[in-house]
Amino acid sequence: MRERLPLYLRLIRMDKPIGSLLLLWPTLNALWIASGGHPGWGLFVIFTVGTVLMRSAGCAINDYADRDFDRHVARTQDRPLTSGRIRAWEALTLAGVLALLAFVLILPLNALTKWLSLVAVFVAGSYPFMKRFFAIPQAYLGIAFGFGIPMAFAAIQDRVPALAWLMLVANVFWAVAYDTEYAMVDREDDLKIGIRTSAITFGRYDVAAVMACYVIFLAMMAGMGAALAYSWGYWLGWLGAAACAVYHYTLICRRDRAGCFVAFKHNNWLGGLLFAGIAAHYLWINR
Repeated sequence: MRERLPLYLRLIRMDKPIGSLLLLWPTLNALWIASGGHPGWGLFVIFTVGTVLMRSAGCAINDYADRDFDRHVARTQDRPLTSGRIRAWEALTLAGVLALLAFVLILPLNALTKWLSLVAVFVAGSYPFMKRFFAIPQAYLGIAFGFGIPMAFAAIQDRVPALAWLMLVANVFWAVAYDTEYAMVDREDDLKIGIRTSAITFGRYDVAAVMACYVIFLAMMAGMGAALAYSWGYWLGWLGAAACAVYHYTLICRRDRAGCFVAFKHNNWLGGLLFAGIAAHYLWINR
């Protein structure tokens, strides 16, 4: 077990927390908005740990689904499952255990949250297979990465208002933006093996599509802030996020692999600044 534990940790990307953070920021946004800035430590811990567990389970399922493709991609050919250092059944078992632990975490919550968690598991588990036939699987990823939004509203308000679904739609556009940047890194390899990605679908308009998605996402978040009459703290965070999007353009405009990967990872700052703006607003009005 001592020998296999590091392989399991690599399988679920514990060495690469960026994925968990990209799930966590929209979930925390929803927790703060749904609760008026007072989600409570219990819900904060449940949703934070649950997000990490579900992202880890999703990574295991993703590597299981892509095990025959990943060996043809330079960036992924050394992954534990693809390289044969762990077996397919181990990845599936680990994914199942992690998903079960995530479900145990929400047992104290209401029935609506539990039902939504089942939808979240289905979306997370089916996403890796979307790359076989869906032209823009990154949009489906946006649903998977943003499903903590309706769950957070359900846990606090025992309902999912229109605002939650609008935030989820906005998150889809953000996910298409950052995961297209990620897909631009592997585009040449993906073309050879037949996987469909947004970077391939958008073609020469990939940079324009990424920036359009950022504009739509930020416009929707600005509309939310205006509708909810958010204070100056939110708008400072929003401006910081917009500046991040502009910076990403400078990184991806030449379609350099290294620059695209840096832009993808930098989305952690974009999401973090938006959350900081939301948290700052509620600190200000609740002072």
